[in-house]
Amino acid sequence: MTTILFFLLPLALVILGCSTHGGVQMLSDQNDVIKTINTLFVETDSRNWVGVKGVFADSVLFDMTSMVGGESTRLSSQDIVDAWDQGLKPLQAIHHQAGNHLVTINGSESDAFCYGIASHYLPNPKNLNTRTFVGSYNFHLSKHNGGWIIDKFKFNLKYIDGNKELTGGTQQSR
Repeated sequence: MTTILFFLLPLALVILGCSTHGGVQMLSDQNDVIKTINTLFVETDSRNWVGVKGVFADSVLFDMTSMVGGESTRLSSQDIVDAWDQGLKPLQAIHHQAGNHLVTINGSESDAFCYGIASHYLPNPKNLNTRTFVGSYNFHLSKHNGGWIIDKFKFNLKYIDGNKELTGGTQQSR
């Protein structure tokens, strides 16, 4: 069975329009880009700020204008991590879910898109404990030291549901 698969994989790549070496590398790069994006969300949910900083370039074109207005801005990875740490610290739980990844590889650069949902949870006396952000992300990544790092981050808000003032000063944890 293994021998059959060994011979069928190159044939499948040729049929799909990929050369054996180039096609496998492209698939590997696409997988690594998706892994980098997923790592961003998993490490954010774990509040592992060293891990979050590790997926960002030193300088990131950062765009959350669909939520807060203004213009995109260039931020250091440390500034992003510090802002997220401060903003998410009051929450009891954070959960990101990403999917429908579309990845384009162009040599040592990549553009990626995915849908995303972020759920925030903080028990409070009004029992309005959750806030959910639904939207999509656009990323640009560059290959760096054999891995992929995010140098452009854009969130495109579709809607917010739930308690929009979940971390507001009037809402205290139980």
